[in-house]
Amino acid sequence: MIYNKNAFTIDEHIAQLQERGLVIADKVLAAHYLSHVSYYRLAGYWWPMQADKEQHKFKENSKFEDVIHLYNFDRELRILIFDAIEKIEISLRTKLIYHLSHEFDPWWFQNIAIFQDSGALIETLANLKEEIERSKDIFIKEHKKRYKEDLRFPPAWKSLEMTSFGSLSKLYGNLKNTIKSKDTIAEELGAVNHTYLPSWLQSIAQIRNYCAHHSRLWNKNLPGTPKILSRPPHRWLVDVPTDTQKLYLHLCIIRYMLNIIAPENSFALKMKELLTRYPSVDPNALGFKVNWENEALWN
Repeated sequence: MIYNKNAFTIDEHIAQLQERGLVIADKVLAAHYLSHVSYYRLAGYWWPMQADKEQHKFKENSKFEDVIHLYNFDRELRILIFDAIEKIEISLRTKLIYHLSHEFDPWWFQNIAIFQDSGALIETLANLKEEIERSKDIFIKEHKKRYKEDLRFPPAWKSLEMTSFGSLSKLYGNLKNTIKSKDTIAEELGAVNHTYLPSWLQSIAQIRNYCAHHSRLWNKNLPGTPKILSRPPHRWLVDVPTDTQKLYLHLCIIRYMLNIIAPENSFALKMKELLTRYPSVDPNALGFKVNWENEALWN
C-alpha cells in the first residue's frame, strides 16, 4: 500500500475532528492549539477517546477541551519528573567519579579491563569524545591547552561532566560485577547491590529522554523493566505494582532514590498537587494504585 494522503489545513483538521464526533466548542481555541502543537502530537491524547480506532470515531461527549487538559497535565508532569531526575543524574555522576577514581585512577572509564563489554565501552567513549570536542566549557578548553601533549581524555571529574545520563547509566551497568565501587554506589543509592541499580538507571534514562524530547508520558507503555527489591532498606511500598510498563512503578523508584539523595525533596507533594489540579485525569492511565498517596514512600 502506498501512502497518498495530502497535508490538511488547520481548518480541515478541525472539520474532520468534528465530523468524527469530537466536540469543539471553541474553534478559535482549537485553531490556536493546532497552530502551535502538531495534530499528531495531540492525537496521542485523544486516541483513548475514540470508540472506533479504525474509523477514528469518537465516544459520545468527547471534548477537545479534555484533550488540551490531558496535554497540559502531561507537560507539567514531564517538567516535574525532569527536575527530579536531574538530582539523580548529578548524584550518580558524582559517585562514579569519586569511588572509581579512588579505586583505580582518574582514567578508569578508559580501562577496558574493568568493563564487561569492550564494544559497548568503545561506543560510549566515542560519544563522550564528541561531547568533549564540541564543548565550550572553560575547564575543558583550559585542559586541552595546558595538557595538549597528553592524548588521554581529561580525568573523570572533567570528562564525565560532559556525558549524558544515558552514558553514565551504561558506564555503571557495564562495570564488571567484581568491581567494589559498583556495589558501593548501589548501596549508597538504596539499591543494596549491583543486581538492581542498572535496571533502575536504564528505566530512568529512558524516561529522561522522553522528558527531554517532550514525548507523551500519560497513558504510555514504557519499555524498561526495573528489578524490584524484596526488602528495600528505606521507605517503600506495601502495595507494590506488578505492571512495569506503567509510569507509576518508575515514579516510585525515582521517589525512593530522591528520598536518599535529597531527603527534603517536594516530589511527592508536587505530584499530589498536580493530580489535584487536573481532576479529570485518570491516575489509572499512569498505573497509580488506589490510595497510593497514603503509602509511606509518598509521605
